[in-house]
Parts: sequence; C-alpha cells; structure tokens
Amino acid sequence: MPASPTNSPAPEPSGVRRRALLGAAAAAPVLAAGLSTTAAAAPPAGRKKPRRLRAGGDLGPNVIVFDPSTPGIQGRLDEIFRQQESAQFGTGRYQLLFKPGTYNGLNAQIGFYTSISGLGLSPDDTTINGDVTVDAGWFDGNATQNFWRSAENLAVVPVNGTNRWAVAQAAPFRRMHIRGGLNLAPDGYGWASGGYIADSRVDGTVGPYSQQQWYTRDSSVGGWTNGVWNMVFSGVEGAPAQGFPEPPYTTLDRTPISREKPFLYLEGDQYRVFLPALRTDARGVTWGNGTPRGTSLPLDRFYVAKPGDSAATLNQALDQGLNLLLTPGIYHVDQPVRVDRAGTVVLGLGYATLIPGNGVTALKVADVDGVRLAGFLIDAGPVNSPVLLEVGPDGASGNHSADPVTVQDVFLRVGGAGPGRATTAMVVNSRHTIVDHTWVWRADHGDGVGWETNRCDYGVVVNGHDVLATGLFVEHFNKYDVQWNGERGRTIFFQNEKAYDAPDQAAVQNGSVKGYAAYKVGDHVTTHEGWGMGSYCYYNVNPGIVQHHGFAAPNRPDVRFHGLLVVSLSGNGQYECVINDTGSPTSGTDTVPSKVVSYP
Repeated sequence: MPASPTNSPAPEPSGVRRRALLGAAAAAPVLAAGLSTTAAAAPPAGRKKPRRLRAGGDLGPNVIVFDPSTPGIQGRLDEIFRQQESAQFGTGRYQLLFKPGTYNGLNAQIGFYTSISGLGLSPDDTTINGDVTVDAGWFDGNATQNFWRSAENLAVVPVNGTNRWAVAQAAPFRRMHIRGGLNLAPDGYGWASGGYIADSRVDGTVGPYSQQQWYTRDSSVGGWTNGVWNMVFSGVEGAPAQGFPEPPYTTLDRTPISREKPFLYLEGDQYRVFLPALRTDARGVTWGNGTPRGTSLPLDRFYVAKPGDSAATLNQALDQGLNLLLTPGIYHVDQPVRVDRAGTVVLGLGYATLIPGNGVTALKVADVDGVRLAGFLIDAGPVNSPVLLEVGPDGASGNHSADPVTVQDVFLRVGGAGPGRATTAMVVNSRHTIVDHTWVWRADHGDGVGWETNRCDYGVVVNGHDVLATGLFVEHFNKYDVQWNGERGRTIFFQNEKAYDAPDQAAVQNGSVKGYAAYKVGDHVTTHEGWGMGSYCYYNVNPGIVQHHGFAAPNRPDVRFHGLLVVSLSGNGQYECVINDTGSPTSGTDTVPSKVVSYP
C-alpha cells in the first residue's frame, strides 16, 4: 500500500539495549618478496624519517596459547572467567588459542571480551572433550546482556551431550563443530536475545528455547527444535522449512554471496592468517572436505599491534604495505586509521577496541577491492565523531563484485563504557560490500547514557549499490537505525530495538510521521530486498510514545520484504503498522508480534 501524502518522511541523511528489562518471555625486519608497498609521507625538513616497523613477532600477554601438554589449563580458564564474567564494560581483553590436538575434561566458560579459538585449518584439528560454555548466572539467569565474546574453529564433544551457548548480540559462533547438541538458552530457560552462527556443524539438535531471534548461515544442523519470534536460515543444511509466520522460520536455501572471516592458524610452529575464498550461492560449511578454499598470509605480512600503539604507528604499518593484527586491548586513535591498499586485512583478537579522540573517524577504507575488516570493536569517544567507521569515501563508485570489502564481527558502540557521541556509527559507500554480522549499538545502559548524553542519530547508512548484509543487528539510535540509500541492497536477518529513552513523542517525531523507522529504504530506491526482519519498541521513559511503523520503503514492485514483524515489549510504546501503512498495530501490554509475511 502506498504511503499517504500526509505520512511523507523527513529528509534523508546525506552521509550519514541493552535490555535492562525485556518484559517478555619470529619477527621479520623486511617485507616478504613481492609485497606491494606504499611509501610513507616524507618527513618535514630536518626531521628523521620514522624507523621502519618490524612485522610479525610476539602476540602479547593477553593472547594465551595452550597445547595439550600445558599444565593447569582449567585453572587458567577459570581465572580469566572470574575476571570477565560480569565485566560488561571493563577494560580486560583476552584471546584464548588452542593448538591442534585433543583436550580432555575442560569447561571453558567464556565471559565478556573473551574469544576462544582453535589453531588448525579445520575445526576438527582441535578437539575439546568438554564444553565451551556461556550461561547467565552473573545476571540472575537473564542472557540478554551476554555480549562481546566468541568461539571459533573448534570441535567440541559435550560432556552431557549438549553444549550451552546462551548469548545475545555480538557473540559469534563461527567455524565450530559440535559433536552433539547445542542449547542456546540459559540454565532455567530465562530471557535470551541473540545471536549468530556461521560455517558451523552441529551433529545433534539446536535448541533455541527462549531465544527470541537467531540467524544461522552456511552451516549444517541435525535439527532445530523451536522458534519464538524470528529464526532465519540461509544456506543451512538441515534447517527447518520456510514457515513464517507460524512457525516463525524464514529459510533461504542458499546465501547469495558469502566469504568467511579470516582466522589465525598454525602451520608447523609458524602463525599464518587464512583468508577464505568468496562463495556464491553458498550452502553448508567450508571445511567439510579437506583444506578449505582460499589463500593464507604469514605473520610477517602483518604488523602485530599492541595496546598503546598510536594511529600514526598503525598508519605507518599500513603505508609499509603491512596488514594489521590488533592484539587484545584498547587503542586510542587521534586520527583515522586509513586502509588505502586493496586486499588489506585488519583482524582483531580478543575484542581489540578502537576509541577515536577529538571527534575523528576511527577507521576509513578507500574505494579499493578486497579489504577485510574482522573481529574488533569501535567505541565512540566523548567528542562527537561524524562517523565511526567509513567503508569507502563519499561518492565511491568502483566495481568490487569480484573481490568485495567484507566487514565481519566488527561491532560499534556509542556510550555504555563511558561518554560517547557520534552522528552516524557506520557508513557504507563502497559498492558490493558484504556486512556479515555486526551489532551497532547506542547504549541503553551503562555509563554515559541518556537521550542527549550519548546521542547518535543514525546507526548504519548504506549509500553504496549492491551491498549485502547478513546478520544485521542495529539498536537504539535517535533517528533511523538503518538508512539504505543504495540500489539493489539486500539484508538477510535484521534485529532492532528502537531507543528506550525517548523523553516524549516530540523527540521522535519525523515530520508528520510518528517516529523514525528502524529500517528506512530511500524514497528514490527502485530495487531492494529483505528477509527475516524484526523491530521492537520498549519506550520505558515514556510508554505513551507511538511509532507509526518499524519499516519504511517506497512502494515499488522490486522493493520487496519477506517475514517482517514488530513487537511492543509489555506495552511500553506501540506500533501502528509494520511497514509503511501495512500490518496490524500492536496493542495493550501483550508482547505479541504483528507480522507481515510479504510486502508489497
């Protein structure tokens, strides 16, 4: 149904939770031969040119490496977990690495800012007879704040047959082989609101139980037990059949385009980074039949960054033609980290975190092929940044279809860990970019939180054409959470909450429209498609606020959506429609979704 003239949206930006309560159930001195280099800018007269940075080297104290003969593994795991279990906005950052082999009797409990990974080329190279666990005892059985942690590249044989991974946003489960079942709910089946699985095999059944939404990509499962609001699958062997609205399954047989996240592994006793190949019409795992497809780089093609390194140092490394490996810790940058060379890899370990100072953009990518950004967090600084992450400059127009930029497990946060402000969190200008699992969050709790205190108007703005998002979590922004201006955009799975803390209706009024849509497709766009998308409201400061719709898009035949829903959490605010003027309103205090199976 076309939007009525009286509901015309406000002008679109040009460049532009968490739930306190849910209310519902060897160093190399020279570069490798043949590596392209870019000379650093000449120093001013009378000043010496900076010394050439050494590549490779030690991974630092917060990367803990185990092998099967390491004594006291369980004790070390427990020590880190005690420190990180409830350190939601703490400064600790840890990467746990397990060399290939078999480990017996371990329970690796994974807390905040902790990543656990195997160091083989296949998950089956590194087997834990035990568990890799996330639960919610620290939060009284509520798993909705189990953020910022990950598991990758391991085989797990659970002690009781089922492994527990009760997480929320920004907690990826990648390249895992669970030789048994997988339980995604906390002990006691309390509230849960995640999550993301990719390139993984679960031999048994996945039980989401209380998980309200979940996205699984390019994997294999032995079964799937239920769904609450929004369960989305693409390229998953064993996925349940399409069923939305009841059961709430949105199932795509294949993922149109995907490329798995880079990962660290061992070849003999030398570290390398594997770069998985691009896949089209992907289905199932990449590692099931021998060596995965792709290329790899030795560690001496990377600058191994340490907390305390400046943006100038990181940029010097990039100018030398090195890639960046960000070891765990916090990096304060007073100028943008600039990725200008095609094929550059920026890989974080243990939730390495960039914080921009002086209102700069933390990281900028040029309009080049094949850049891979993966595995780090960007925190807004106290001085407003116009943008935190810029993928391609304004006006980028290069064709990157053969070798796109990928942004994977890169998470952005405004407030929560301290005062932070930005105008837009992420801008994607480069064509053909793949955004594969991100949580872009304006904080609803923690330090430095308030409607104007941690203001950020826009979460993700997509200006580039042919961009694909797989696993898009964007929440709590003051205006549009997602503004999509590029043509031929596609999103598979979207999860959103509108900002909790709007003081009144006027604060969210969008011209004549009540509230800014969670996901807005530009009025000029002629082709766009989305699958499995949900928006929730929980206006706890002013429960009387009305949101006209969760989704807004031009009414054109090639702008299509499948499996949409909106939910009012316990009646704290209401939606009048789902998309444009279509879909039933939410009503009362019942936390029951309003759904649209397809639009138009």
